[in-house]
Amino acid sequence: MVKTVVGDEAQVKASEETLSASTSPAQVGLVVGKLSASSDRALAYSLIPTPPTDSGAPACSLLRAKPAAKAASSGASSSLDFDDDWLAEHARQVSRMLLGGMTVIGIYIWASEASFKATSPAVLSQVLRAVSQVAPLYGTGVDERLLIHISYSPRRWACRICDMSSGRLRPCDFKYSKLLASLQTFRCTYNFEIRLPVVQAEPFKKVISKAISHLTKQVQNAKALIDGVLFLDGMDNTLEGPHNVEFLVPFKNNLPAEEGVAGLLLFAGSVSALAYLGPKESIAEVISDLKLDIITSLRSRLDIILDEADDDSTTNNLENSLSQKATQVVFHELRAPYSFPFPRRILIPWLAGSYICDYLQQSETMEDAMERCKEVMSLEADMGNYSIVEPESASAATLGSFWDVVPGALSKAPSEPGLKEMNSGQNGSRKTHGSSFSILMAFVVLLIAVLVGCIFTLSATLKT
Repeated sequence: MVKTVVGDEAQVKASEETLSASTSPAQVGLVVGKLSASSDRALAYSLIPTPPTDSGAPACSLLRAKPAAKAASSGASSSLDFDDDWLAEHARQVSRMLLGGMTVIGIYIWASEASFKATSPAVLSQVLRAVSQVAPLYGTGVDERLLIHISYSPRRWACRICDMSSGRLRPCDFKYSKLLASLQTFRCTYNFEIRLPVVQAEPFKKVISKAISHLTKQVQNAKALIDGVLFLDGMDNTLEGPHNVEFLVPFKNNLPAEEGVAGLLLFAGSVSALAYLGPKESIAEVISDLKLDIITSLRSRLDIILDEADDDSTTNNLENSLSQKATQVVFHELRAPYSFPFPRRILIPWLAGSYICDYLQQSETMEDAMERCKEVMSLEADMGNYSIVEPESASAATLGSFWDVVPGALSKAPSEPGLKEMNSGQNGSRKTHGSSFSILMAFVVLLIAVLVGCIFTLSATLKT
């Protein structure tokens, strides 16, 4: 249960100054930080304003429930109105750009004290619920979210924690600290290769999701080497600077037996993962965050492929056509291996030496990534001021023909025109050689039989 919110002093105060310069009577945005079941503190690293909608409307505005004259006479104040769907979409995209140890933990609201009090707690909890559904805190066991109200009339901060199961809001303390400057970096490159049978009726999303789920089990059971030293529970972190982590994966299990197998999925590549260790956090937490970063990174890439395959506005785009082809593969008709690339991850400098990430399709450039960062993360800078890191090559998924991948299975493959013609000459040659051999053997056997008969006949004649 969270009792105190600790905000990064430099970033939070900078956000407050930006909000003070704004002429908007109300604004909403996301809180990026860390919530942990093992701590009663919520860490708030940064406040990310939600951009206007596609039509230019704000995600948060004032809503007057009564006519102006009547409201003025009764002393009523305007309540806050939120575009829940737009705010949730922003949370989804921000979550995709965050690395291990950083998540969307709630929202902030910039509004007067009167407007905030005029807004129903049920409305506020509903907004938080919409955000939590698209930005879940995987593996934390935390069912709470943070709400920060920054009032400009009068000027003050107020923090509340929302219990997502009940929707109840309760107050908590707030204080400053130098959080980002004290973060430690843990990074690894995780190489993987998964082979899973594909059932004939399974769609593309289910097939890849099954592969990622299988990989999740491997990663969760992996042992970690930190700077070459095997990690053990209770290990303390006494070293400064970035740390390199290697994961030792257990021996692979046999492929699960399934009926109606149409092919074999070969899912291979490498993931560059990165996680941050906050103050007073254990090494076990950052290792868990690093493992989670591997899995969420792959899930994000799958989401990108599915999003582009469903995007009708880019029908003529090459990447969209590749995504559509991949998602429309019919497994039981696949006889030759079919490969498609996963988007590759890049790292972009963010705050106080920390990074965020984005994913590039084959036809995209660094400029495309920077445009997304400016829109989603409110990153305001030219590319010349950034040293973008490209830590990985593209991951790839190969939908392999079951008959090509399994040794000795070609003779069992169903016939198809190309395959049948290719094998007919080979089979015909084998039949010709087999027939000649059979005739020769029959002739040899017959000759031996005649000779043996002659010998017996001659022997009998001599005895008589």
